[in-house]
Amino acid sequence: MRIAASCCLLTLGLLVAVLPPAAAQGNELTIQGTRFLLNNEPFPFTGISFFNAIYNPAFNKSSADRKKWLEKFGRYGINVLRVWGQWDNKNGFVDSGPNSTLYHPDGSLRMEHVNRLKEIIRDADALGMVIEVALFSQESYHNDIRLTPAASDQAVAAITKELLPYRNVVIQIWNELSDRVLDHVKTVKSVDAKRLVTNSPGVAGILGDRVQNETLDFLTPHTSRQSVGNHWEIAPHEIAYLLKRYQKPVVDDEPARNGTPKFGGPKDAAYPHEHILHIYQVWQQNAYFVYHHDMFQTGYNTPAIPPSGILPIPNSIRIIKQYLNSFHTGRGT
Repeated sequence: MRIAASCCLLTLGLLVAVLPPAAAQGNELTIQGTRFLLNNEPFPFTGISFFNAIYNPAFNKSSADRKKWLEKFGRYGINVLRVWGQWDNKNGFVDSGPNSTLYHPDGSLRMEHVNRLKEIIRDADALGMVIEVALFSQESYHNDIRLTPAASDQAVAAITKELLPYRNVVIQIWNELSDRVLDHVKTVKSVDAKRLVTNSPGVAGILGDRVQNETLDFLTPHTSRQSVGNHWEIAPHEIAYLLKRYQKPVVDDEPARNGTPKFGGPKDAAYPHEHILHIYQVWQQNAYFVYHHDMFQTGYNTPAIPPSGILPIPNSIRIIKQYLNSFHTGRGT
């Protein structure tokens, strides 16, 4: 399982253009047509889900430690981290717990976590990286951990206001849910009209309804996974459809993954070349992706989890060279 995960992650370092040089704080992500721009230059939005980033002790030991991890991600072509504001589900995920959330039940903010998020954003910004902040999660929702409509409105407005100074941030309303999405987009835009807003509308294969997709600044569906067949063939068609219909950037936000069969993972063995093909074909559509590693869902003291609770990035790339001989090195902008 760890070898397959490592292969998929290492692929990024070979197929993606490296991060932009370190830049002064104040980078701004914008959209032009179906493309992302950072400071008006093409930006190869290439991410990985680091769900527990706000709550992980090793990552947040100090700014210097955090930057070392960010630089390591960057060496493998990763320039976007997808982090969750709500990591308070009851599923036993690494670093999860009742206090691992940006919100109090009344919708007020847990400022210690908000301040940590800001530290992450600033350190990422110094390295030319973007942070995708998922405000709410369906995992918590289905564990009956939910804010009331009034409290959620307050929370969305408050966190949007706190993030106003940071232009290397995009807001994703939900992970895999569409509850009151249009209301929340309206709230975000009322506080920060320029903030880029997206949503993951549902589990794998749910691409979002017309009104939602027309309203969002860019799209972040979770494309079809192994249960429907060859995901590396099916998902690119889903992406191409969304690009053609909505004419805005599309990010394959959680492409089919390897590892645990729980929580939407594969029921049968998954192989590195399947994921490499999937990512490559998404790029061929001139779309983007945020890769999803399953290690966060197995908990500490399981084989997929390093002691740090941070996604492992091995130093050797030899194990996947055989899969890359026919691929381009990098992607167009």
